[in-house]
Amino acid sequence: MATLISFGLIPLSGFATDIYIPSLPTMAGQMRVSDVDVQLTLSIFLISYGVSQLFIGSVLDSFGRYRIGLWSLVVFALASLLIANTHNIYFIYLLRVVHGITAGAIVVAKRAYFVDKFEGEKLKHYLSLFTIIWSTGPIVAPFIGGYLQTAFGWESNFYFLGAFAAVFVVLEILFGGETLVYFTAFKLKSIARIYLNMIKTTSFSLGIVMLGLAYCMVMVYNMTGPFIIEHHLKLTPIVAGYSSLILGFAWMVGGFIGKATINKPFFKRMAANIALQAGFAILMIISVHFISNLYSMIAFAFIIHICAGFTFNNYFTFCLSKFPKNGGISGGLTGGITYVIVSFLSYGIVSLVPAKDELNLGYSYLIMIVLSSIVMFLILRFKRKDEREIGGRNSAVGHLS
Repeated sequence: MATLISFGLIPLSGFATDIYIPSLPTMAGQMRVSDVDVQLTLSIFLISYGVSQLFIGSVLDSFGRYRIGLWSLVVFALASLLIANTHNIYFIYLLRVVHGITAGAIVVAKRAYFVDKFEGEKLKHYLSLFTIIWSTGPIVAPFIGGYLQTAFGWESNFYFLGAFAAVFVVLEILFGGETLVYFTAFKLKSIARIYLNMIKTTSFSLGIVMLGLAYCMVMVYNMTGPFIIEHHLKLTPIVAGYSSLILGFAWMVGGFIGKATINKPFFKRMAANIALQAGFAILMIISVHFISNLYSMIAFAFIIHICAGFTFNNYFTFCLSKFPKNGGISGGLTGGITYVIVSFLSYGIVSLVPAKDELNLGYSYLIMIVLSSIVMFLILRFKRKDEREIGGRNSAVGHLS
């Protein structure tokens, strides 16, 4: 039962961001704030969620998983109920910071549960399911949120999150428990040294940037799509929810394709993927002058999101394989920085290219694809430089021997 509980909490971050996506236009109207103001609630969550992941792993290793995870669920539930009962955007900002920090603690604790309890092939089997299970959040959440918004209003989304967390609080009390066997001393200097060495590895840091750019494509749609569908196309929040569900499925498809082609040459795959993305983004921009409706927008976005999921799957493996001896810290660092990048970049792009229509969405995609191309070129350049340096050292050792 404890394993099922852990799997059930893995998609929490996806639910916390995506369930109220169809409600963004309504929230802006009822609270009398701008579209950008309400979109900032997503960015604030992503920043706090990302930053918390950078450090929470070390805390969990030193003080245990169970109590921190349990109290984080309680606080997450209370914050959700408070959001549902306020129309003050600044108070919501504060509570979304609380959401991000507690969600980070919950998700990282549940990832650690599997490392504590399983090993060998069984552990590999469970870990391979993480991406697929996490994807259910972005796929299912906006679908549920669209119906909740239409039937009960935007507040119902946060009542749902509160109830979701409360159910798992009860389950944790009944079936949970501490799984950490060996508690490690909390030594800040040694931990900071490991973080610094990882960040100084150029290909690793640029790989995280690629992860941020890939997921940013999804987040930019999440922040702008509902406004385009509900304001520009004059359709309902339910339609916005179905559209997000379809594009969430596209992300999952990209992940499956990435896993299926994992043995193919890495940079050739990534170059072909970016070329395909760029082609469809350009077609999306051009086609607006001939046809512009929900079906054309979702069709182009579907292909672009498949490519984004493919990029994310490949670069996530690329980054985590860099430091096999420090997998926990590198995983937290990778996830944390990725979400920080996504939060700042997505907010910057929607501010630069507002949620207006399909044309603006196409321009947003193209900006991120161009940036991805530049970063991938830099990764390839530094990789070749590292290989030449290693080859030179090996040659020198051969001469000396």
